[in-house]
Amino acid sequence: MEAVVQLSNPTTPLEASRWHSTMAVDINGAAPGAVNGDSTQTPPTAANGAAKDGAQKPDGQDTGNVSGIVPVLQNVVATVNLDCRLDLKTIALHARNAEYNPKRFAAVIMRIREPKTTALIFASGKMVVTGAKSEDDSKLAARKYARIIQKLGFAARFTDFKIQNIVGSCDVKFPIRLEGLASRHHMFSSYEPELFPGLIYRMMKPKIVLLIFVSGKIVLTGAKVREEIYQAFNLVYPVLADFRKA
Repeated sequence: MEAVVQLSNPTTPLEASRWHSTMAVDINGAAPGAVNGDSTQTPPTAANGAAKDGAQKPDGQDTGNVSGIVPVLQNVVATVNLDCRLDLKTIALHARNAEYNPKRFAAVIMRIREPKTTALIFASGKMVVTGAKSEDDSKLAARKYARIIQKLGFAARFTDFKIQNIVGSCDVKFPIRLEGLASRHHMFSSYEPELFPGLIYRMMKPKIVLLIFVSGKIVLTGAKVREEIYQAFNLVYPVLADFRKA
């Protein structure tokens, strides 16, 4: 299973929501197939690993994290349907902080400062909002973009808001033997250091992709709700501890 470097810009809202998630490596691929019957590998999943009591989430709810480390949300990617056709040239000419270069990308790129986010606005009325640090900020930003479009004279409506991806990160504070981890968990790992310095670990349940770096930095992506980020880290932490560098 190889990391795929993305070479072309997205042309649809769905592609854009994936493209703006974390980086140019395709880490949103499908989870690996079922483990062969003769394999002894067992990936960390909610079904086979019970979480222990520990750290608290920012909102005070228990994360079940024995490590005391809570991943921080870095990006929330959401999509909205404005339910009308849009003239992108008009939007680019009259809106502030908007740019439009149809030869490079088939959408208007608009930014606001509060919440600090970026919107990709397509002629179909579909919009992708990226850069928010929480679900509430993402929805607030999407409403602000919709209001901007309305003020330009379009009959925009705020419909079908949906969070497509949540990205979190954390630091386990110890170096990790990526070669050993990739060898032991080869059914779920992809490690090609000449292409990408991190190990790509595809967890099956919850369906989260983790980028694990030798420094101990971890990026988690692919979640639809923040609880999946916390759950995935709780399950993978004991695995990382097993491959801690001496």
